[in-house]
Amino acid sequence: MDYEYVPLRLPPGTDRLTTQAQLTIQAEYGGWELARLLLFGDGTRKVILRRRVTGGPLPALSS
Repeated sequence: MDYEYVPLRLPPGTDRLTTQAQLTIQAEYGGWELARLLLFGDGTRKVILRRRVTGGPLPALSS
């Protein structure tokens, strides 16, 4: 399966509840899922989101 990825960086001081809300919104409305989350010593979070690439047929042109 092919996926597309998008990185997000959340600044230090962002609490877990805010992070969870942001990721939930991305999942609900953008179709993204969590691929990886890194928490650095300074509190910065690096999040990698992914979603499946849809290779559906192109719409037909009307003439």
